[in-house]
Amino acid sequence: MKQSVTRWLILPICLALLFVTGVSGFDFSKLEESVTEFTLENGLKIIVMERHEAPVISFVTWANVGSVDDPKGYTGLSHMFEHMAFKGTTTLGTKDIEKELELIGVEDSVFLELRAERKKGRLADSTKIAFLEIAYDEARDASYEYVVPNELGNVVEREGGIGLNAGTGYDLTVYFMNFPSNRLELWMALESERFLNPVLREMYKERDVVAEERRMRTDSNPFGRLFEEFLAVAFKAHPYGIPIVGHMSDIQNYSRPAARGQFEKYYSPSNLTVAIVGDVKPKDVKKLAEKYWRRLPYRPAPERIATVEPEQLGERRVVLEDPSQPIYLVGWHIPEGTHPDRPSLDALVDYLGQGRTSLLYKNLVKEKKIAMNVAAFAGYPGDKYPSLLGAFAMASTGHTNEECETEIFKEAEKLKDELISEEDLAKIKARAKASLINQLDSNQGIALQLAGYQVFWGDWRQLFRELDRINAVTADDIQHVAKKYLTKKNRVVGMINTEES
Repeated sequence: MKQSVTRWLILPICLALLFVTGVSGFDFSKLEESVTEFTLENGLKIIVMERHEAPVISFVTWANVGSVDDPKGYTGLSHMFEHMAFKGTTTLGTKDIEKELELIGVEDSVFLELRAERKKGRLADSTKIAFLEIAYDEARDASYEYVVPNELGNVVEREGGIGLNAGTGYDLTVYFMNFPSNRLELWMALESERFLNPVLREMYKERDVVAEERRMRTDSNPFGRLFEEFLAVAFKAHPYGIPIVGHMSDIQNYSRPAARGQFEKYYSPSNLTVAIVGDVKPKDVKKLAEKYWRRLPYRPAPERIATVEPEQLGERRVVLEDPSQPIYLVGWHIPEGTHPDRPSLDALVDYLGQGRTSLLYKNLVKEKKIAMNVAAFAGYPGDKYPSLLGAFAMASTGHTNEECETEIFKEAEKLKDELISEEDLAKIKARAKASLINQLDSNQGIALQLAGYQVFWGDWRQLFRELDRINAVTADDIQHVAKKYLTKKNRVVGMINTEES
């Protein structure tokens, strides 16, 4: 998962109960009572929801850190640490931890010396670099001899666990897995240990994996290149303009001490939220959490990013010349996900460009046939801070980005001049609620939402208020936000124009 939790993923369990109790008789307070929360002395917040339909439990560990928190010179480091969190601990993933740590120290020492010499540029000693590169390769190979690869994943699989994974976004890093209900203590031991005693083993090897990920998703991908350039133009001050995966030169110069520093700063218990949903009793969770998670020492949670993107003074544009087909992208700056205008903006996006009945699809794809695909979005690249509402289009053969732009702007202007009908508004709200159905039986989906609302809103209970925010949206509200945000001055445009090979 690479993006933040959306406000429309609200309450799958609500709908499940609605089928039983009926809309008019449903009491949200009863559902809230099925959730238990407690906070350990070290600051760790744990949220538990009992669902005893099946003997399984889903676990989510939400770290309130994303690529916006990467230090200068180490862009993408939060994403890199996500990879490192699967490499084991002092007791898991090693043949001999003392010997391994000794060799890791040698590996770090040689790499830092090599890095320092390379940074001298034209003043660097090429003979010294050649010598250090050989020593670095030898140190890497030596430390890897003591690694037991993928031991964490093997233990999880052997004990009946599934879905071991993680994801990094601009605002978050989330770790999740699912276990049979009789493996609650095993999860407590494994998950707490990897944030208590992580060993960032194989880091320089994994750094090459991340570099290849960047090549595949960005450098060799027209969409990736365009979106990266687009965000860099849209955000000149705020770190939303920096790619999650990081810049290649930074990736190639990651050091283990820097990654350790990122961990120490952002993986304190006070900056973590755990959500547990399934066949579990809160009293058992609390008892085991005191045993395992309480071992993590308290550290104060880091502050939010202080940088505020300044108001845009005029339209910004970036044009790439590329052999790929034409791709068009436009965005307007909008507030963060907790802002009162966001439900209206989300409704606007639904009506403008989500699905085959949207304005953009009917106009550009079905009627004029100038685009093969078109869609709108909100909350990109994140929701924690002010971000973007936008649309993208892929021009059909024989048509241009300029044609797509003309029609997209035309439909955006309609939202300012014409009120959405009550019938269309009802459909928008119905689609927002219907999108929840796919998560009705997903413990993991519920856990992600509880943790996400706790982090973004400071209270998981807001999850149970989100339906009210959707229902409160009016046609006037949608017109108001269209006039307020969909302006030329507030607009960013990016496109790929086809370049002949």
